[in-house]
Amino acid sequence: MSQLRPALILLVLLTLITGVVYPLLTTQLAQWWFPVQANGSLLDIGGEARGSALIGQTFTRPDYFQGRPSATGDTPYNPLASSGSNMAASNPALDEAVKQRVTALRAANPKADGPIPVDLVTASASGLDADISPQAALWQVPRVAATRKLPQEQVRRLVEQQTLRPLLGFLGEPTVNVLKLNLALDNVPNP
Repeated sequence: MSQLRPALILLVLLTLITGVVYPLLTTQLAQWWFPVQANGSLLDIGGEARGSALIGQTFTRPDYFQGRPSATGDTPYNPLASSGSNMAASNPALDEAVKQRVTALRAANPKADGPIPVDLVTASASGLDADISPQAALWQVPRVAATRKLPQEQVRRLVEQQTLRPLLGFLGEPTVNVLKLNLALDNVPNP
């Protein structure tokens, strides 16, 4: 019995510290220091949340850039089902899915030159990627420019402006956030 009382006191004390004080403190600090990130990195346009900069969205219209395929099951980019397809590179089902994506992309982008960038036909490990490579964005420029009746050079410049460069010039890969790019594209006046 002499050991039970200190154990219960320690249990209650540690539960309060780790279950109440610490979560409240870290939540409050995050709200002060990183308010945008702590609230989901939402992109607001005119007071309306258009999406998160961290989670991809499905863009199927030809006048928008398309992101990486999602492997989150029945609903694309569902954060509750975040996972990869778990298909090995040797899996025939993965080969077939990639072939179908290549065929669909070629049909939707008949004026695109060169090979299709790999990030447009393969899903990421999370299935939620919001970013694509600059090459994947530039590959889609002919379709987007033609559909919006914009000069390709103007759309290319927009892709360049929306490209996030690696930290210190060498840490990471350059990326383009598809949602931000499409929102910037919506702000370009049509001729």
